[in-house]
Amino acid sequence: MATRDVVFPPGRHALYDRHRYSPAVRSNGFLFVSGQVGSRQDGSPEPDLAKQVRLAFDNLRAILKAAGATLEDVVDATYFVVDMEKNFETIWPIVQESWGEAPYPTATAIGVTWLTGFTFEIKVTVKLPAAA
Repeated sequence: MATRDVVFPPGRHALYDRHRYSPAVRSNGFLFVSGQVGSRQDGSPEPDLAKQVRLAFDNLRAILKAAGATLEDVVDATYFVVDMEKNFETIWPIVQESWGEAPYPTATAIGVTWLTGFTFEIKVTVKLPAAA
């Protein structure tokens, strides 16, 4: 069996161990990042939706940093949103400000009915920068 090249951000190992998944895996110059939610340090959801979305991006940035990448290296993003019609207006401006200036990654937004207590999740694929 091949060994996965797993990337762990600092301080969140218990969450990944408890749910038995890797935060991100490097393969052939790409980084495949598991869905990131606005979880607090103890793994619980941030109840304020705007803060939850910002925290999801903070958690994503921590993984990218551990892999030597940034949001600018993201090539594809998928967003999962509980009750899209109700929550889109709160979430989307924060998503837009998080990406900065064009060019932006490709994006898909999917309305879902449940995210284990969360309202927003982001999953990305990253083209890793060439090694210096």
